[in-house]
Amino acid sequence: MQYPVGPPLPPTPPPAPPLPPQGPMATGHFPLPTDAAASAHAAVALLLIGPAGAGKTTVARHWADTRRVPTAHISLDDVREWVRSGFADPQSGWNDHSEAQYRLARRTCGFAARNFLANGISCILDDAVFPDRPVVGLGGWKRHVGPGLLPVVLLPGLEVVLERNAERTGNRRLGDEEVARIHGRMAGWYGSGLPIIDNSQQDVATTARLLDDVVARALAGPPGR
Repeated sequence: MQYPVGPPLPPTPPPAPPLPPQGPMATGHFPLPTDAAASAHAAVALLLIGPAGAGKTTVARHWADTRRVPTAHISLDDVREWVRSGFADPQSGWNDHSEAQYRLARRTCGFAARNFLANGISCILDDAVFPDRPVVGLGGWKRHVGPGLLPVVLLPGLEVVLERNAERTGNRRLGDEEVARIHGRMAGWYGSGLPIIDNSQQDVATTARLLDDVVARALAGPPGR
C-alpha cells in the first residue's frame, strides 16, 4: 500500500546567535580594527566635575581633540538634549520629568563610555556632580561607567564662573543666584581627596595639560577607591 507523499519539510533553521553579555558592564561590544600604537596605551575614562561656567565642556573637548591616542568626548548636556519634543528644561522648574531625563542621559552616556573603553578608546565625560549626593552623583557615574572611572573637579572662582556663564546662551545659561548656589555646593569637593583644578587663571590648553598630569599620576599609581 502506498501512502501519499506530503510537501518536503522546511530546512532546519540555523542556531540562534548567542545572547549579548548580561549584567551592569554589558556593552554590546563591537570590535574595531586594532591600532598597535594606540593599543600600547591603556584606555581611561575621566569624569570632569564642576559648576555651570567652569569650562567643563570646552576643556573636555580640547583634551579629547589633542590627545595622541583615540579619545571620545561624551557630553551629558548634548545627550540630554537629544530629546526634542517633550524636553524637560530645568530652567522651567526642576521636577520629576527633568530629573528622569537627567538619569536617562547619564545611563546613556555610561553605556557609550563602556563601549568606547571596550574598544580601547579613552573617553571624557562632563557633569555637575554634587558632593552631597554621592549615591546618584559620583557613585551613580561609577555604576554606569565602571569603578575605574577617574573623577577630576574643575573649580574656578565664583567671579570667573559668573562671567563665563553670562556668555552662554539658550537653556544652558543659568541665573546668577543659581550659579552661586551650585558653586557653593561644589566647594564640598575640597577635602574629598579628588584632584581639583582651579582654572581661574588658566587657559584651555593649560588646563588640558593639567588633566594629562592627573591621568599620568592615576596610571602610575591608581588610588585605592
